[in-house]
Amino acid sequence: MRELGPMNEGSDKDDLSYLMRLAQDGDRDAYARLLRQITPLLRGAIRRARPFLQPHDVDDLLQMILMAIHAVRATYDPGRPFLPWLMAIARNQIAEGGRRYARRAGREEPLPETFSEAGANIEADVNNGSYGDPEALKHAIATLPPAQQQAIDMLKMKEMTLKEAAAASGMSIAALKTATHRAMRALRKALLSEA
Repeated sequence: MRELGPMNEGSDKDDLSYLMRLAQDGDRDAYARLLRQITPLLRGAIRRARPFLQPHDVDDLLQMILMAIHAVRATYDPGRPFLPWLMAIARNQIAEGGRRYARRAGREEPLPETFSEAGANIEADVNNGSYGDPEALKHAIATLPPAQQQAIDMLKMKEMTLKEAAAASGMSIAALKTATHRAMRALRKALLSEA
């Protein structure tokens, strides 16, 4: 095992570059020390680039960056400065994290939540204090087209995930979302007209 004593001429930049060279040569202790030293730098870069992120999102992005560094560590040229190489990877991963979030957000549409507990889905009428009728809801569901009934049953009554419901029904996730959205709109309209 190689000793990690004094580094080249003492600057942090030299220290990180030296640790990376040792890590590229297979020194696990040097690699662990390098990761410990760059983690606060990366965390700061993430916070500066994305100050709105929650701490758990910062941690997720940090892990993505560390995994990317691990995957491309052999590409580091010891003859070049370490920090620009590191920060280029960090910038790319931060940008990719933003694109990944945007793609995921663009595909998912939040659905109104329901609960399995008796009475949890009955809303009070604020004006007169009366409550919804579970029988009216059952009747309204029975009037929906079969695909919408199936979507409501799986996603709302049985609380299946979109992926599970898609596998069970043979419908695509997009079709399930559409059917659920239309069913919820139809149910609201039907139940409000009865009130």
